[in-house]
Amino acid sequence: MESEIAGRIAARRVELDELEEQLVKQLDQVRAERDELAVAERVWQRIAEQLAAESAAAGPLAVQVAGRAVLLVPLRGLGVTEDALPPDYQRILAIVRDAGGPVATRQVGEALGLEASVRGKLEPLRGKLSKLAGRGWLRKLPDGRFTARL
Repeated sequence: MESEIAGRIAARRVELDELEEQLVKQLDQVRAERDELAVAERVWQRIAEQLAAESAAAGPLAVQVAGRAVLLVPLRGLGVTEDALPPDYQRILAIVRDAGGPVATRQVGEALGLEASVRGKLEPLRGKLSKLAGRGWLRKLPDGRFTARL
């Protein structure tokens, strides 16, 4: 009887030793994968920072419409600053903001140094003002004048 119990204990000890060996291997694998994930996360973060810096340095995006490059004006929202706008749109926005009240397209054109007496010279500017209003950067009043959004 004692030898049977001793045999069972020895067999169980062998089973537990094998199980311990398997668990140690699994734990090593888990630790190695966790280390790989930490490295992948650091690499991903570094790439995301580089892409953000490159897109900020690249300036506004341009697309082709009817064979012409057209600048994209982003929607105004959280985290989108005036720096995301093309330089000429930034100047227009500054002129409207500095006016202190509603301004007509002609007033903005004069401030930009455009020949305001020629209607055709103001139409592209009116389009830019309307685009800024449509994207939330300006407010277009019913009488056609524009004001800065706060």
